[in-house]
Amino acid sequence: MTTYLSKELSEGLAAARLAGLKKASRLRVLADDTFYPVLQMWKDGFSVEASEAAHLRGLVDLYEGSRHLYQCLIVAAEEEAGEMRFDFKRHTAASETAPLVDYSREPDAPAGLLARPE
Repeated sequence: MTTYLSKELSEGLAAARLAGLKKASRLRVLADDTFYPVLQMWKDGFSVEASEAAHLRGLVDLYEGSRHLYQCLIVAAEEEAGEMRFDFKRHTAASETAPLVDYSREPDAPAGLLARPE
């Protein structure tokens, strides 16, 4: 029995694997006003299809559906089996609320000060 696969068959299997990963993942990355589907994500990075987004780097936003998860600083790591892998230099969780203040605020304190017109 042989384990040899023709070039066409191995390319077809690789394309089917990438299509399955794309379909299964709800994650996507936003860079330069363009969304790219994320194939896999792990603790230190993520991967996208190499033919779509091999040029990504710098500051990007990571979404799950329409929910903003992280703001990330990324660097390209390697290309393997049609996937471009990116490593996080940093990833900060996105928040829908403003950060808490580190001092106590009076309940009747003004929200802000307006300058008098002169």
